[in-house]
Amino acid sequence: MPIDDTWYQRPPGIRERVGAGGAIVRVEDGKPLLALIRGDGLDGYLLPKGGVDPGEDIERAARREIEEEAGLTDLLLIDNLGTRERLNFDRNRWQVTHYFLFLTTQTGGKPTDPRHVYEVEWFPLDGLPPMFWPEQRSLIVESQARIEEAVRS
Repeated sequence: MPIDDTWYQRPPGIRERVGAGGAIVRVEDGKPLLALIRGDGLDGYLLPKGGVDPGEDIERAARREIEEEAGLTDLLLIDNLGTRERLNFDRNRWQVTHYFLFLTTQTGGKPTDPRHVYEVEWFPLDGLPPMFWPEQRSLIVESQARIEEAVRS
């Protein structure tokens, strides 16, 4: 089945929303493990991400979203992984999401977002499960060398 690429074609006249999120890794036996969230009946995993609140800078928004959706708060900023763009889930707004790379020592936490029920699971970079948004998988694949370097240092 071909990938539906209409999510990545911006219709004319549509509003834009800026969001932030992150790839969170921890080290186990010298190797990086990536935190992915799943829940709300979605078929596939996600990186934590969401909208930037008024007056909030994008790094703080990423940290807040990670705490709300993954329950992780012990985050060391390693790198800026860039942006990904697509239509939002309702296809009524263009979503520009800034992604950061964070390192943590936590293995889990309690998400604080009452609107979603997410669970965190950890995966090796060479064993990623199916992801809901293909651009998130491409972000991780493209950043794998940076992630592994960050874990070594």
